[in-house]
Amino acid sequence: MSTTSRTTTLPLTGPYDLREVALMGFGHRDEAAFDGVMRLAFCTDALDAQVGVEVRQHDGELALTVHGEGDLTAITAQVARVVSADHDGLAWAAVCAADPVLARVHAEAPGFRPSNFYSPYEAAVWAVLSARRARRQGIALRRRLSEQHGAVFALAGRPEAALPLPGQLLGLDAIPGLPADRMPRLHAIARAALDGQLDVERLARMTPAEAMLDVQRLPGIGPFYAALIVIRACGLADVLSTQEDHTRAAVQALYGLDHRPGDAELERIAEAWRPFRTWAAVSLRAVGTRLIDQPAA
Repeated sequence: MSTTSRTTTLPLTGPYDLREVALMGFGHRDEAAFDGVMRLAFCTDALDAQVGVEVRQHDGELALTVHGEGDLTAITAQVARVVSADHDGLAWAAVCAADPVLARVHAEAPGFRPSNFYSPYEAAVWAVLSARRARRQGIALRRRLSEQHGAVFALAGRPEAALPLPGQLLGLDAIPGLPADRMPRLHAIARAALDGQLDVERLARMTPAEAMLDVQRLPGIGPFYAALIVIRACGLADVLSTQEDHTRAAVQALYGLDHRPGDAELERIAEAWRPFRTWAAVSLRAVGTRLIDQPAA
């Protein structure tokens, strides 16, 4: 376990609640309780190191304790993207206030913001590990892979393991619990990451549609996982994904529709969410479910 540590801060704008972010439950994250620290362990965007980060919230900022090597400025920016502290929360609150449904959702959890994947590389690895298995099984498999072949950090009294770097992943011939036909997919992802194809800045320079088509060149990555990789690993705040049904179900329930909205109707409703269509869709799913059985004011 690494003992090297550095500290820095991230400024916040608008309402923010680290507890809501930490307990959201997304990808491999499945915390049941929050003790004031959000623990992150990941491969850096540069793919040259693994780090562990303790995140705490103080007035107007997030305090980071970074364990491990790597460029501190780049690591800080990566953390900001992961915990959605890289956008204007006041502008987000204004968008919510202008839409009656989002206003109710925002009032329920004013500090909620999406928790994102650490990087496109890590999102793609998660796609292969979690495909066609229960989410908890995917979480357990990722944990074992990280503990045995990645890097483990002691973060606020608890061990947290980061995934293997792409070069380390290429050195594995098999992973217990993973079907043998998945290993070539992981190796392809590792090679793509080393070649820069999964670089977050490269994907963010494309249009979302172009980027999603680009990552579908990877074996085993279809439209659903491509949307997750591009939108929720690059931290894009204003992309409406039509690849999953949970948003449609939340819109139907919260907007009082008697039918599941199709693409055109969903896009029309989501126009009011700009420039935070991603955040709005995630909020409707993650927070809006608390309101479904409550009458509107």
